[in-house]
Amino acid sequence: MNSKEIRHEAAKDYLMYIDGKWVEAEGGKYFSTYSPASGETIGRIPEGSRNDAVKAIHAARRAAESFRDVSVWERSELLKRVAAVIEKRKDELAYILTLDQGKPYYSESVYEIANMAKTYLEAAEQIKWLETPVIPVEDRNKRVFSIRQPKGVYAVITPWNFPFMIPTEYLSAGLAAGNTIVWVPAPTTSICAVKLMECFEEAGMPRGVVNLVTGRGDVVGDEIVSNPGTDAIGFTGSSATGKQIAIRGAGKPLLLELGGNGPTIVLKDADIDYAAKSIAAACFSNAGQVCSSTERILAHRDVYDSFVGKMVEQARQIKLGDPFERATTMGPLNNYPVVEKNVLHAEDGRKRGANILTGGAVAQEFPGGLYFQPTVVADVTPECLYNAEETFGPVAPIMPFDSHEEALDIAGRNQWGLVNAVYTNSLRDSMYFAEKLRAGIVNINENSNYWEPHIPFGGVAGKSSGLGRVGGKYSIMEMSDLKTICMNIR
Repeated sequence: MNSKEIRHEAAKDYLMYIDGKWVEAEGGKYFSTYSPASGETIGRIPEGSRNDAVKAIHAARRAAESFRDVSVWERSELLKRVAAVIEKRKDELAYILTLDQGKPYYSESVYEIANMAKTYLEAAEQIKWLETPVIPVEDRNKRVFSIRQPKGVYAVITPWNFPFMIPTEYLSAGLAAGNTIVWVPAPTTSICAVKLMECFEEAGMPRGVVNLVTGRGDVVGDEIVSNPGTDAIGFTGSSATGKQIAIRGAGKPLLLELGGNGPTIVLKDADIDYAAKSIAAACFSNAGQVCSSTERILAHRDVYDSFVGKMVEQARQIKLGDPFERATTMGPLNNYPVVEKNVLHAEDGRKRGANILTGGAVAQEFPGGLYFQPTVVADVTPECLYNAEETFGPVAPIMPFDSHEEALDIAGRNQWGLVNAVYTNSLRDSMYFAEKLRAGIVNINENSNYWEPHIPFGGVAGKSSGLGRVGGKYSIMEMSDLKTICMNIR
């Protein structure tokens, strides 16, 4: 299968979904979206206004009272129907994902769709068995217990790197908990959002329970965050945007999954062949456009040269190309700002004495300027932007260290605290770093991208990688209120 063999719909105008209806934006405004691989126009998306967002909020508010009274079992069945529709349409959805986002169809898109369906099924089961306690109290005349209730209307804003899976983390849990939702997706992958809304509609989603508003984040996104008609906020994206959302939505419960930049630490007793292969997968998967990707690697000086050489070998095995070709293992970056950031970080590394061993530039053999070469950088210093910022591209920046203390010092110098990884054959060192590293997740002898949808995922206090946890029952708990009930029985 390749892009020439697949015939998709001609570029067309899509619609938003508000109060159970497909609607145009106020004033009929649209913006075009493009395939990052081919540059072709693949559709036009409504450019929603603040008024459109307000209409969606009102629809969600009207639906909230009735949906909160829907039984847990009925919500579970609704989520199962969503999963069934996704499974039925999986080939179409995977195709749209590759077309709209750019990731390889065979090695990535089909798996994102499979995980999406699984996540709705898991939420359908988790909500049924999410028990709350009866609490022993001193007064024998009283019984105290707790229940979970929806927070109300959720404002959800999602990014372009996983345009099906990341929204699902919020939508599956939010619906399981009984919330209604106003959703603003990233503009560059809004066709994916429209297709997911089609699945909701086909599954029989009640009117007003999920509303899709497309457009600019600083317009429709800001409106749903700041409007008093929404009760809580879920957001995945950059730390800078997350901070603005926290300000604009001050006082509302926040579930924020923000940026990350490792590091991954390779100790001198690690299996270097295994470590290089494993780490490379996390550097180059989705062209490095993952908040948990390995963008900063610390290798002990005793194994540094060997490890660097093996990472270069891994990078040279990556095949850039048409994301619909079976042989392709890495597609384009999604948009030009991400390309510009990768170029900037490479130039900064060169100026600071880092050695770019392979890659480090736009791949000129592909049209459009969105393909970036798989990049391995040695002799990175703590001052390099590779160490200080989230590159969000196909890079493997490597720096040496001499002691556990030095590794921890370098690891803690930047603002990130999302996912770290450690490679070692020592149980003692595994636990030492697992407990000492300031991150929400530490993976041992597994790369930083390892995650399954039911595992809690999020940042750590004092850093800029987010608040709360997404993942399985932890998302449901974040997106619901725990109410305590006290009864005087005598």
